[in-house]
Amino acid sequence: MKVKVISRSTDEFTRERSQDLQRVFHNFDPNLRTQEKAVEYQRALNAAKLDKIFARPFIGAMDGHIDAVSCMAKNPNYLKGIFSGSMDGDIRLWDIANRRTVCQFPGHQGAVRGLTASTDGSTLVSCGTDCTVRLWNVPVATIMDSDNSSDCSSEPRAVYMGENAFWAVDHQWNGDLFATAGAQVDIWNHNRSQPVNSFKWGTDSVISVRFNPGEPNLLVTSASDRSIILYDLRVSSPARKLIMRTKTNSISWNPMEPMNFTAANEDCNCYSYDARKLEEAKCVHKDHVSAVMDIDFSPTGREFVTGSYDRTVRIFQYNGGHSREIYHTKRMQRVFCVKFSCDASYVISGSDDTNLRLWKAKASEQLGVLLPREQKRHEYNEALKNRYKHLPEVKRIVRHRHLPKPIYKAGVLRV
Repeated sequence: MKVKVISRSTDEFTRERSQDLQRVFHNFDPNLRTQEKAVEYQRALNAAKLDKIFARPFIGAMDGHIDAVSCMAKNPNYLKGIFSGSMDGDIRLWDIANRRTVCQFPGHQGAVRGLTASTDGSTLVSCGTDCTVRLWNVPVATIMDSDNSSDCSSEPRAVYMGENAFWAVDHQWNGDLFATAGAQVDIWNHNRSQPVNSFKWGTDSVISVRFNPGEPNLLVTSASDRSIILYDLRVSSPARKLIMRTKTNSISWNPMEPMNFTAANEDCNCYSYDARKLEEAKCVHKDHVSAVMDIDFSPTGREFVTGSYDRTVRIFQYNGGHSREIYHTKRMQRVFCVKFSCDASYVISGSDDTNLRLWKAKASEQLGVLLPREQKRHEYNEALKNRYKHLPEVKRIVRHRHLPKPIYKAGVLRV
């Protein structure tokens, strides 16, 4: 006769070291765990509440400019660096990690309207209302990390004169050309003092220009006559033109889907378009209550950040009609420029009150190094919230945002 006995190996439940966690074995049979759904729902509710408790998106302000911050540019070769230009002609290179100025580039006699960095991050291109385009040498990372910024070059490498004021500039993602926007669209080379090509369609001034991240010869511009125009450098004439109801202040391409771009419009909305089918917008992104001044996509292509004249910064999903996050402070005035950091973890905004502000892209994200257990816990909470997001209580808590009273009232009136 066979006798069945319960036997187990001590290696399966014994800790190897005293610091190790006790091994706990679960039986996931639903018949044994009748309250599992209720427990999970309560955990999802708690996770949503904890997110609100730990939501501290504002990290700090970077003070130094003495006039409104008008434009910003990322350094594609250096994660911690960001350039900013102000209305008094001052250009600064910031170290985001330490929130300090590393280098200044004086020279412009009027407002700096456009900044962009070359593909390798070694050259900064600036333009402004003083009708000049200036090329600057960017300090190397070793100078950025040191406390001594005396090695920083303050003289421009080249100065190119134009006939009219420049309103925007953008560099090819992969190449040596950059484009300026003003009375017309000019294409420049680093080594030539005159434009290699010029485009014009209509009589109004062009206010923004963006190169396509996937196709180096394709660029999109917006003009003060409410038009959005696609240009191809391989042909001598503009490719497509779209007339909006109101003026478009800024445009950004989706870096992961380079055929799509989103336009920040004067009518408080953002419009996502497919460049191959401009007849109608793919998505309309609403929530701002005043003109949207700037827009920038996350490197992941899944979301973008907008800055508005209503003194708020909002983050939208690339296919979402409403913002998932709104950032504001009592001191922050009209936001003229916004940028996602190159690692998609932070958002930088520049506003009328001369400050750059650093925000977390996820308001309740824990900064610093996470232990594997903490990381798993965060992922588990996110999965729970996603699973129960349709239930009224969880939905209400996750969606709730505190708004300043003027913005709340203006939003009610717009509805």
